[in-house]
Amino acid sequence: MTLHGTAVMDGDQVEVRLTPRSEGTAAVADATVRLRWSVALADEQALPARCVREDERAVLCGTGALAVDAAGEQLRLPVRLRERAPEVTLEVSTVWSSGGPDADRSNDRAEVLVLATGDPYAF
Repeated sequence: MTLHGTAVMDGDQVEVRLTPRSEGTAAVADATVRLRWSVALADEQALPARCVREDERAVLCGTGALAVDAAGEQLRLPVRLRERAPEVTLEVSTVWSSGGPDADRSNDRAEVLVLATGDPYAF
């Protein structure tokens, strides 16, 4: 599974748009991705239904089903940081995947530096 998307930071708000894609030879019934920030998130968050807080810096989100060699549904995840920061590092990784084994785990992780410019940063 590959993970592609963008992250935009404006003030203490970060919006991530993530599209998972199955690159394997078998469909994936569901998978879980972890989004971890280099700074703490605010205590109160309005997370999408398929996401849950893991700890003070991370959120886990389900991807839903992924067909063979196809993109899944885009996940839009807005979060608030505990404090404003000039930049944050966002790590995105697959932590669980149903279905067949993934022969190439190197594409299950992405890291992006997001500056507080309001511009989208791609991963």
